[in-house]
Amino acid sequence: MIAGIGTDLVEISRIKDKIERNEAFKNHVFTDGEIAYCDDKKNPAMHYAARWAVKEAFLKAYGVKFIGNQRLPEIETIKDEHGNPDIQLSGETLEGFKEKGFVFAHVSISHTDTHAMAYVIIEK
Repeated sequence: MIAGIGTDLVEISRIKDKIERNEAFKNHVFTDGEIAYCDDKKNPAMHYAARWAVKEAFLKAYGVKFIGNQRLPEIETIKDEHGNPDIQLSGETLEGFKEKGFVFAHVSISHTDTHAMAYVIIEK
C-alpha cells in the first residue's frame, strides 16, 4: 500500500552555488559515498542536485516538514544491484521509517542541463 508520495525539482545552479560558496555544505548534507560518487562525475553539481532532490522528495513522502541538515546524510542515494537509484536510510530516519510501518521507498531521478528532479514513493 502506498503510504506517501513526494517529488522535488531543483535548479542545478542553486546547488552548485551552495557548494562553491561553502565547501562544508557537502559534508552537512551528503554522505561520504554520495560525495565520492558526485565528485567523480564530469558535472558534479548535476549529481549533487539530483541527490538533494531525492532527500527533499523522500521527506515529502515521509511526511516531514523539516528534518534539519544535520540528519540529511541519513537519506543516502545509492545504486542497487542493477545500477538503478535506490535509497539507503540510517540513524533516526531509519528508526522512524520502521516505526511508521514503512517497508520500502522507490525512487526515480532525472536531470537536464539546468534542473534535477526526484520522485519517491513509500510503501507500507
